[in-house]
Amino acid sequence: TVFDTADSYGTGNLNGRAEILLGQFERRYQQELLLMGGDRDGDDLKSRAAAASKPWWDLSGGSSNKDSKQQQQRLLLAPDQQQQIATKFAPYPWRLTRGSFCKAAQESLARIHQQDQGQPLAIAQAHWTTSRLAIAQAHWSTKNYLPQQEAAVWGGLADCYHAGLTQAVGVSNYGPKQLLKVSKFMQNENVPLATAQIQYSLMTYKVATEMNEVCQDIHCRLISYSPLCLGLLTGKYNLDNLPRSGNPRRQLFRELLAPGGGTQELIDTIEAVASEYGKTNSQVAINWALCKDTIPIPGCRTLSQAQENIGATGWRLQSDAVAELESKAAAVTKPMIQN
Repeated sequence: TVFDTADSYGTGNLNGRAEILLGQFERRYQQELLLMGGDRDGDDLKSRAAAASKPWWDLSGGSSNKDSKQQQQRLLLAPDQQQQIATKFAPYPWRLTRGSFCKAAQESLARIHQQDQGQPLAIAQAHWTTSRLAIAQAHWSTKNYLPQQEAAVWGGLADCYHAGLTQAVGVSNYGPKQLLKVSKFMQNENVPLATAQIQYSLMTYKVATEMNEVCQDIHCRLISYSPLCLGLLTGKYNLDNLPRSGNPRRQLFRELLAPGGGTQELIDTIEAVASEYGKTNSQVAINWALCKDTIPIPGCRTLSQAQENIGATGWRLQSDAVAELESKAAAVTKPMIQN
């Protein structure tokens, strides 16, 4: 499982909290995994309760048996159990050198590995499975406001890879032209450009199509964030039911849903397809992104939303449904703006 975050998430008052919490989650997952003997799908509530009541680093249950510890390590390092973290580095104006991005990677790893209160450092180090990042990504391009910084951003990512701080590199919020340029740069540096992440949904259909073509040409996987267009494509909202006053989405949705713009017709089509397939609007919108060979990362705030998102997998829209959705998406005259 790969978790996507950024070093700018949870900064300020939260002080890098996103990466810290992901590290805590990984350690808690390891503890529960070991105490459940690898069977996390079981119904042994007592074992789960025992896992929750202990410090995470007490993984062995008091056992010092060498064979037991080797078995634990095999379990933790099994490919289907490893938790990997992909993070994005913000090109802040003070990050002007290649070395500043290597430092950012080291700081991200330090937050992920931050000791819990009362935890011995030696024990913490013994149980780290995230020794390097899965993907180190540039959070956005500086081409339009500080073009000279791009060399430091790209070179810094390449240095992170060669220093063993990350398994691969990627970019976020890049357009097709910049993606081609960074791809060529990484090829010259012998660094795999693994991913490109953009806002990708039926409400960004034109840009989405262009990015699909470029990613296919350079053999780069496309990560689609906000595949529900901030919730607009769930069918929950219309001009008579907008987000509450004070929510920045309220005015945005009012503009996107303006009569004659094609957005409401797209949402109506999603609803019709959802009814035909016995799915929800959200599941259809996410599945469309899957059909376009992207990796969608929809947001969720509740357990029920997470379960609904999972319901978008394990099946596939037929080509006629995809064509119908894309016909309506292409007719939208006011698409969602890109970051």
